[in-house]
Amino acid sequence: MRDETRHKAAGERPVALVTGASSGIGEAFARRFARDGYDLVLVARRKDRLDALAGELRKTADVTVLQADLADPEQLRLVEDKIRSTERLEGLVNNAGFMRPQEFRKADVDVWDEMIRLHVLATTRLTYAALPQMVSRKRGDIINLASVAAFIPVPNNVVYSASKAFLNTFTEGLLQELHGTGVRVQALCPGWTRTELVASPDVDTSRIPSWGWMESEDVVDYSLRCLRRKRLICIPGWRNRLMVRLCLLPGRSLVRWVLRNVRTNQVIMKGD
Repeated sequence: MRDETRHKAAGERPVALVTGASSGIGEAFARRFARDGYDLVLVARRKDRLDALAGELRKTADVTVLQADLADPEQLRLVEDKIRSTERLEGLVNNAGFMRPQEFRKADVDVWDEMIRLHVLATTRLTYAALPQMVSRKRGDIINLASVAAFIPVPNNVVYSASKAFLNTFTEGLLQELHGTGVRVQALCPGWTRTELVASPDVDTSRIPSWGWMESEDVVDYSLRCLRRKRLICIPGWRNRLMVRLCLLPGRSLVRWVLRNVRTNQVIMKGD
C-alpha cells in the first residue's frame, strides 16, 4: 500500500480488488484499503454481505460489488475480465478460500477439486490478469493468502496445506520475475484468526489455546507493514513465526505431533 494514495482526489484514487471480501481477513483488508484512500472491487459468493459492506464503505470510497464463486470457471472468468478492465488497479488480495479438515481418502474428491480450483487456479488466473497493467504502470501490490499450514503438512488437512504451500512457492517465483518492475508481492501466512466462521458453535476450537488467536485487523496491519518492508513471506504473530521455525528444524516430530492434535477439527470453514 502506497502512502501517497490517501490524498488522491475522486477519479484518481487507486483501486484494490479483494476476493473473499464478505467477512474475516478479506473484509478487514477492504476496510483498510478504503480508509487508506483506495476505491474497491469486492468479490465473494454472498452478495447480501457484500452489499452491506459496500454500503458502509461508500461513505469514503467508490465500491463495486461482484458476486462470484471463484471455483466456477465461468464466474472466475468474469472476475478476470473485471480486473483487466479496471483502470488504476494497484491492489489485488487473493483471499478467498476454505478449509475442510477431514481424512483425504474419506472425503468426496470433488471437495479437494474445489479447494485446488479456489486456492491454486483462481489465484493463478487473477494474478495473471492483474500483472500486465501493474507492470506497465510500474506499481501494484499482490497479496496471496497462504497460511502457516503451508509449512506444516499434517493429517486431515493435506490438500489445504499443499495448496497453501503452492501459494508460497508461486509468490516467491513471482518476486524474482518481477524484480525491478515496481510491483510488490507477498504470501501472507496467518495462523488461527478470529472470524465469525470460527466463532460458530459448529466449529470446535476447544483445542486452540487462547494465545494462538489473532484478530483479522491485526493480521492485515502486519501484512501491510511487511509489504512496506518488502518481505515476501509474512507470518503475523511472533508465536506463529516461532512455530514455523521450529517446524522447519530437523527433529521436528514432537512439534508436528502437537499441531496434529490441535488442528484436527471435523468442520467446514469457508472464507468468503
